[in-house]
Amino acid sequence: MNEALLRSLTPSVLGILVRRGADFAAAEDAVQDALVEAVRVWPADPPRDPKGWLVTVAWRRFLDASRADTARRRREDLVDEEPAPGLAPAVDDTLQLYFLCAHPSLTPSSAVALTLRAVGGLTTRQIAQAYLVPETTMAQRISRAKRTVSGVRFDRPGDVATVLRVLYLVFNEGYSGDVDLAAEAIRLTRQLATAIDHPEVSGLLALMLLHNARRATRIAPDGSLVPLAEQDRTRWDTESITGGVDILRTALARDRLGEFQAQAAIAALHADAPTAEETDWVQIVEWYDELARLTDSPVVRLNRAVAVGEADGPRAGLAALAELDDSLPRHAAVAAYLHERDGDLATAARLYAEAARQAPNLAERDHLTRQAARLNARRRP
Repeated sequence: MNEALLRSLTPSVLGILVRRGADFAAAEDAVQDALVEAVRVWPADPPRDPKGWLVTVAWRRFLDASRADTARRRREDLVDEEPAPGLAPAVDDTLQLYFLCAHPSLTPSSAVALTLRAVGGLTTRQIAQAYLVPETTMAQRISRAKRTVSGVRFDRPGDVATVLRVLYLVFNEGYSGDVDLAAEAIRLTRQLATAIDHPEVSGLLALMLLHNARRATRIAPDGSLVPLAEQDRTRWDTESITGGVDILRTALARDRLGEFQAQAAIAALHADAPTAEETDWVQIVEWYDELARLTDSPVVRLNRAVAVGEADGPRAGLAALAELDDSLPRHAAVAAYLHERDGDLATAARLYAEAARQAPNLAERDHLTRQAARLNARRRP
């Protein structure tokens, strides 16, 4: 079963059902039912037109559900509009669906969560990790969002800021998680940049290109993570770096700074350094100060502590870290790194082991476990 094919077809199928009159929540449920049926049927009987097959099955599931709901008997009139057999139209509705999910009736956080689940294809667990909340909390948030938009006509699409937040989280999951969505996020952001003249859209596109330029060097052949300082910079995608920097410069020249432009500026400074030792950490700290002012995000302040440790020494970094809640995800990993640089190997090893137990994915857990083992081996007589 080609799960990537199913994932790529989902937005278009969902868009077709919405355009034909299905409310979003019911359409999303029908598409999910069709995907389950595809997983069951396709291995033995693959369709000639996968998209058309999904549209037909999803539409029938939607009609079946509508008939069962006495409050929506009027939807039975739609049966005559069932798509005719044959190839489905090649229309990309993904970006439109992102805007529709960012509906004014939803809070920005609920709109982002709903879009990630319904259109982006992320699991509730992955979305919860992105939001730094328990999975049960996120499941409730998504359920409430579905109830809120159930029956709502999508004639008032959401705002650009919410759509950018969704695209950013989709890219991050594709870049660092176990679902590859980074290329799709870049494609949609390029579409958005073409359609909308907005400096933060350009900032996000620049940030994605600069991060994605390092992608080939982030994972070793054995599957282990390679820290930024140890990556082979000769293998970075210079074309993506050049493109990202050019887009960023144009955006910054408009003097309308936003968080994505600030993040892209930090990424550009990393990309510009010939070696890790030549990184301009002082300027990176300054950009983190700007980013903290714009977002007041604890994750930004955590990353800033690392930059301070590089610019002013590990004890300065530890002092900055002490101002943050130690329950913050990856707090222990940052503390371990700074303690190691300060020469306290025993504390660093203990913190690396603690961070490994809290790691959100297997690759990160293995990396932190190796770090703890490395320091414990150095401490043995």
